[in-house]
Amino acid sequence: MTDRPPYRWPDPDRDYANGAFIPGAADYPPRWAEAAAAFRQSLGQRAELDLAYGPSPRERLDLFLPEGTPKGVVVFVHGGYWHLFSKAHWSHYAAGPLARGYAVAVPSYTLAPAARIAEMTAEIARACWFVGTRVAGPMVVTGHSAGGHLSARMGCADIPVPVARVVPISPLSELGPLIATGMNATLKIDVAEAAAESPARHRLRDGVSAHVWVGAEERPAFLLQARILSEEWNCPWTADPGHHHFSVIDALQHPASSLCEVLLKGL
Repeated sequence: MTDRPPYRWPDPDRDYANGAFIPGAADYPPRWAEAAAAFRQSLGQRAELDLAYGPSPRERLDLFLPEGTPKGVVVFVHGGYWHLFSKAHWSHYAAGPLARGYAVAVPSYTLAPAARIAEMTAEIARACWFVGTRVAGPMVVTGHSAGGHLSARMGCADIPVPVARVVPISPLSELGPLIATGMNATLKIDVAEAAAESPARHRLRDGVSAHVWVGAEERPAFLLQARILSEEWNCPWTADPGHHHFSVIDALQHPASSLCEVLLKGL
């Protein structure tokens, strides 16, 4: 564990501090980037890289194709509290759905402070529409952490996108508590945006199925965020035993994993 100040309550910054509670947290991003680069290289021509889905510089996605005709497509939206990382860190998490015959799209999007969260939601919606023009069949949107939030937004009744299923992983489904965190100096969430952009405050769109996934060893705030969304949407949720915030997505690399089974359930 890293050194941390003594606990006090309430403490929103501590509630949402993931790395401080994960041994070796600083080692994860370089490992992600290395594994992602190797995965892209391994696919050769089945990796279509840097496809523009919108006008801004970060509206680019990588599309990974299975062998044979895709059964459908999975869109994976990366996390990083809406202000960190890009698609380049996450390519290898396409491995599980690819092995099951699904294409996988991994978009970047404009990060804070250059964009507000509402703008990021609009960009991911554009990415989904674009992907739908490239790959036929049902579309599943998943994502992790802030990407869990954005994937959940794709299932909300106010967002018209061609999505059959959403599987938010460790999602930030209620943005209100983040207003009190130090990172809100970058995010600039206000009361109106928290109301408009919190998936838990929206109805799940008719015809869209959902399942919320979270690591059982995550921070209590993330367990609560997952539980809140599952209750508001009346959909299943899973607290995956033995996994923290950084390891909970590892199962996406394995086609027979429980997470991949849930991801593609009913398609």
